[in-house]
Amino acid sequence: SCIYGLGMPAEYLKAAITLEIGMEIDPREVIRKLISVQYSRNDIEIGRGKFRVRGDVIEIGPAYEDRIVRVEFFGDDIDAIRYVDPVNGEIMSSLERISIYPARHFVTPKERLEIACLEISDELKAYKLKLEELGKLVEAQRIDQRTRYDIELLREVGYCNGVENYSRYLAGRQAGEPPECLIDYFPQDWLLVIDESHVTVPQIRGMYNGDQARKKVLIDHGFRLPSAGDNRPLKAEEFWQKVSQCIFVSATPGDWEIEVSGKNIVEQIIRPTGVLDPQIYVRPTAGQVDNLLGEIHERVDNNERVLITTLTKRMAEDLTEYLENRSVRVRYLHSEINSIQRIEILQDLRNGSFDVLVGVNLLREGLDLPEVSLVVIMDADKEGFLRAERSLIQTIGRAARHLRGKVIMYADNLTGSMIKAIEETDRRRGIQMAYNKIHNITPQPVFKKSGNSILSFLDVSRRLNANDLKLVDEQWHDLNLEEIPQLITTLEKQMHDAAKKMEFEHAAKLRDRIKSLRDKILGK
Repeated sequence: SCIYGLGMPAEYLKAAITLEIGMEIDPREVIRKLISVQYSRNDIEIGRGKFRVRGDVIEIGPAYEDRIVRVEFFGDDIDAIRYVDPVNGEIMSSLERISIYPARHFVTPKERLEIACLEISDELKAYKLKLEELGKLVEAQRIDQRTRYDIELLREVGYCNGVENYSRYLAGRQAGEPPECLIDYFPQDWLLVIDESHVTVPQIRGMYNGDQARKKVLIDHGFRLPSAGDNRPLKAEEFWQKVSQCIFVSATPGDWEIEVSGKNIVEQIIRPTGVLDPQIYVRPTAGQVDNLLGEIHERVDNNERVLITTLTKRMAEDLTEYLENRSVRVRYLHSEINSIQRIEILQDLRNGSFDVLVGVNLLREGLDLPEVSLVVIMDADKEGFLRAERSLIQTIGRAARHLRGKVIMYADNLTGSMIKAIEETDRRRGIQMAYNKIHNITPQPVFKKSGNSILSFLDVSRRLNANDLKLVDEQWHDLNLEEIPQLITTLEKQMHDAAKKMEFEHAAKLRDRIKSLRDKILGK
């Protein structure tokens, strides 16, 4: 997202509203300023991007804060500025001075806005005429109706849904000129770190083309004006012009990263634990499944885990079914499993709920599994993306956390990629062995807690969602009278949230619990 247009930093910072104690300003002027920077007034519910007025007090929910800013007036003088807890209303801290930044990044001065509206109208006339000449009458009517509505909103409130599609005019850019983005908010000496750069760098190159392909469909069908194409991510060359210093992080850097880095390359080969890269064995495909079964049993007997990577989804499914029929505790990891389920499956593998994990492309990188001592690569000699040198090295690395790390490649031929991957792994292993010998280091196993903070958080969230009413029922009798109002405030927020999501049964149950708690306070 850092390479997508994000409004103009100079205008965004210039539009900030600065308030300080003792400042003389009419509260109505503060309200006008808040509305001009896209805050909406809501005297019932306060939240991000909203404000409310209660007598001589204005409460503001900054778009970038969970806390509420309370500004108290005495006549036309600011008497106090405080941070307030949005749930219980308690004062968190007092301030001498504060700047309230716009609720949205696209902030345009009124003069520029009027010019932009005229320019949008001119483009609309020309594009509508072009569509009519092409016989696209429905598209012409659609673009005319949508754009006129947007122009009216821009003139009245300075904002409309999809305002970023008019960013070329709002920012005063020329056609094709790169947009201002998050990077433009940084100081000159910022540092860029790109993790897994062999994957990320090509994505930067492909982002622009993918965006333009999507925009073309919207433009051709009359949903957007052609200028919407300038609401785009940076092209790769535009992005790199903004980068003054960069660190690429990758176990298998791409050719481009190596080329631009020149001699500035640091290899991190030695592990603090002294554990070596795994030994690699190449075995023929004849009788591979029976051979694999024997290897699996050996690992299971030692309470170790196995990863198996196949070339196709069908192959992974068939192998999983075969192993299950041979009483192997096995699971299958595939692309249809969402990120959270994937984490849960990997956690179950570490905990010993099963012993063997079969997958296709999802086993290549980003997995930290110290319990895995064997990685098996099926059809290692089938050249392609999944069996290229970098993919093989990434897969081999999954066994590099275990003292008995071992990789088996089932193949009938040695491909160039296999030879390079084996040679690179042997080179690293040789350096590690020499270092351990010189420094008298004995490799130590990796002991890593199998708990996962993400899963812990999700587990707590799930239990709270499932049991919050049950918890209230069981524990409210033990609460002090002083604690009940805070619980009521929390439950009220949950009730309103449930109602917004149209979960009316859940909201009704919460309402009944709130009534019970209020009755307790009143002694009923």
